[in-house]
Amino acid sequence: MKWTELVVFVVLFGVVTVLGFVAARWQRGESLDHLDEWGLGGRKFGSWITWFLIGGDLYTAYTFVAVPALMFSSGAVGFYALPYTVVLYPLAFMPLLRIWSVSRAKGYVTPADFVRGRYGSSVLALLVAITGIVATMPYIALQLVGLEAVLRTLGLNGSGVVGHLPLLVAFVILAVYTYQSGLRAPALIAFVKDILVYLVIIVAVVYLPSKLGGWSAVFHAADAKFTATASPADGVLLNGNNQLQYATLALGSALALFLYPHSITGVLASRGRTVIKRNMSALPAYSLLLGLLALLGFVAIAAGTKPLINNATGNPDTNTIIPNLFAGQFPSWFAGIAFAAIGIGALVPAAIMSIAAANLWTRNIYKEYFRRNATPKDEARQAKLASLVVKFGAVAFVLFIDPQFSIDLQLIGGVLILQTLPAVVIALYTRWLHIWGLVAGWVVGMGWGLTMLYGIKSADGKRAHFGASALKLGDLSVFGWHPLAGSTVQIYVGIVALGANLVIAVAVSSIARGLRAFNGLDETNPADYHVDETPAATPVAAR
Repeated sequence: MKWTELVVFVVLFGVVTVLGFVAARWQRGESLDHLDEWGLGGRKFGSWITWFLIGGDLYTAYTFVAVPALMFSSGAVGFYALPYTVVLYPLAFMPLLRIWSVSRAKGYVTPADFVRGRYGSSVLALLVAITGIVATMPYIALQLVGLEAVLRTLGLNGSGVVGHLPLLVAFVILAVYTYQSGLRAPALIAFVKDILVYLVIIVAVVYLPSKLGGWSAVFHAADAKFTATASPADGVLLNGNNQLQYATLALGSALALFLYPHSITGVLASRGRTVIKRNMSALPAYSLLLGLLALLGFVAIAAGTKPLINNATGNPDTNTIIPNLFAGQFPSWFAGIAFAAIGIGALVPAAIMSIAAANLWTRNIYKEYFRRNATPKDEARQAKLASLVVKFGAVAFVLFIDPQFSIDLQLIGGVLILQTLPAVVIALYTRWLHIWGLVAGWVVGMGWGLTMLYGIKSADGKRAHFGASALKLGDLSVFGWHPLAGSTVQIYVGIVALGANLVIAVAVSSIARGLRAFNGLDETNPADYHVDETPAATPVAAR
């Protein structure tokens, strides 16, 4: 047990717990018994709050633990996270402004609300809502994986259910203050989280390389490790087989990130379009942080860091690489601060994700199909309860599934959420795509994407299915036909599935429009997509 680190960790964790409960009174509206107040913070966050909130939402414990761990294990391919966050903001800039405006004008709380209003289709909105919830669940589980990696490094590395008790305690606390304070809790805690993260990473990228002989020695050690490996995919540079995978994974991840319901929740909580513009310009500062953070995977190689054995599974846990690096190289008190930064970095996005998933359940499933006359108070109560279910569902995910497998499921989540792009993003600009074209595209993209993922084995051969998200072009099958047979070049499955989705959506839409099939009723109008800062609209009435 690392007592000094544990004391520092508990103290800082206690501070953010207090902030989580205090947040209920911070910038409070008339009542938290309203989805706009509980789930979107009253839609009145300014530039600084939004910057910390979205940054805390997008740059998660998975980012701080898994990206450098991937660099440690596989080398250059793990660096895809940097270009994807570089191209992300220019791609998302205009769509986010439009969805914020139309949501403010019509009182939409979720992306499925927008789809429901744009097409008048409860079926299409249901597909978007279910996809959002399913894709978000493993993402929440990954936050638990990051927090548990820290707890194991601190010495809380028991076997069985006992080994998970500290994690359960942490998430009971998270569940209680999120239930009470809603989105205001992670928004306020994000200030502490980001300050700690910036402090730790800046110190780490200056102190650790200098201690290990400089960056030249770090890269030399990494190159020596990957040169000695038998895998042709690993190395400090990309090769002919993984360059396409790298590019498509970066692009696919960029397209997917702001489709996740928690990302849109952070945007809809903003006060106005100017706030979003400032944040899309300023948030790339996190990309610099991420690039430096990723390189810590190579620093861990130079330091000779090894992953801890997870006593719950009996296997080495690569998620502990960075916490173990900090424990071995930093003074005890600063290692405690670093552990707290990672742990709190898990709490903020987990809270936002659970709130976003709860909003989807409440507005697009519960109210649409179970209680159409639900009052705003009923909606808020249902969302609070749903957020608890989502959190503890994610805890069960970690208890019963190998944490290494849950990381692969996050990549699967990216494949899933990409299939909502035509219905959410393209619909912001045009209704040319027909409802049934969008539904057919979703079915084909989702089905083919999952089929491809099912056939991919893990690199270590331990899993025959859902082992990764990179597909060899030679294995690409179209009804048994292999157009690129023999090719070892890899590609991100999400891009292939999205391409199929778009082709089918266009083809079916062309047929439907030719037959003059009814394409639903659009309750929005062109002016709604340019609305700026105004008093929040009354939520959409029950249909």
